[in-house]
Amino acid sequence: MTDAFVPNAVDKEPLAGSWSDRVSARVAANDVFYAFRTSPLAIVAAAVVLTFFLLALFASQLAVQNPFDPAQLELINSRIAPLWTADGQRPFLLGTDEQGRDLLSAILYGLRVSLLVGVLGVGFAATLGIVLGLIAGYVGGWIDSLIMRIADVQLTFPAILIALLIDGVVKSALGNKLDERTMLAVLVFAIGLSFWVQYARTVRGSVMVEKTKDYVAAAQLIGLPAHKIMLRHVLPNAMGPVLVIATINLALAIITEATLSFLGSGMPDTMPSLGTLIRIGNNYLFSGEWWVVAFPGFALAALILSINLLGDWLRDALNPRLR
Repeated sequence: MTDAFVPNAVDKEPLAGSWSDRVSARVAANDVFYAFRTSPLAIVAAAVVLTFFLLALFASQLAVQNPFDPAQLELINSRIAPLWTADGQRPFLLGTDEQGRDLLSAILYGLRVSLLVGVLGVGFAATLGIVLGLIAGYVGGWIDSLIMRIADVQLTFPAILIALLIDGVVKSALGNKLDERTMLAVLVFAIGLSFWVQYARTVRGSVMVEKTKDYVAAAQLIGLPAHKIMLRHVLPNAMGPVLVIATINLALAIITEATLSFLGSGMPDTMPSLGTLIRIGNNYLFSGEWWVVAFPGFALAALILSINLLGDWLRDALNPRLR
């Protein structure tokens, strides 16, 4: 009797426990989570990226001053060396720039601007690309040909040139002197229009495969409208590659914003991003104030490297051929 009841007890054991315990067990058994916790490089990269996001989120609490507030800046504190050098002064741990801004505070606030532009730019590009890709792949015909020919034309130009073109056109239309919020919106719009093609082509390819399957035919047979079929049934099966592209494009978007700011077409000096800080520090690189460009450059390089490593891991983890 005891032996007869053992299998039943074993069979019922996975169902025991609370709902949160069962969810935790399923997450732990997930292939992607298993690949993540067995990859030290992915764990370190994710920790660094999370740290940068937290630093940007709590910049106002961690910074010793608000570098965007001119009332808190004093020119007498300009170009002070880092604290551990002979000419260092408290509380400027990483020194100051030519406007008397604490460099660590400027990096924290600049990190917030760079990440904000990158995340919003990728979100806009992903939304536009997914919508166009769904329409092109599901509808087909001349609409598909038109969208893909536009994408092919855009692929012939580097993303930075497209962003510069859009930035120049908007500035010509609205005036060269834009406030910080408007300039941030222009950068998000320019970066979004520069990166939508990859999403559109990837989603289109996945939709063309998925729409021939039985579940799509069944959904059409019961009379579901096309937009519900695309969003509820087809799109979830194409989200794996989209997540990989979004992760990698986040690094590209941040680099694009930094490049535009370095060239003088990005964020202004009154609301500097990491690219703006590097452009400002480049003017003092050969005059001995190396810290003005070195620390923002190191922060940007560490952020981009970590995101790229995380994107490479995610690409391998979601690739069924590598499992």
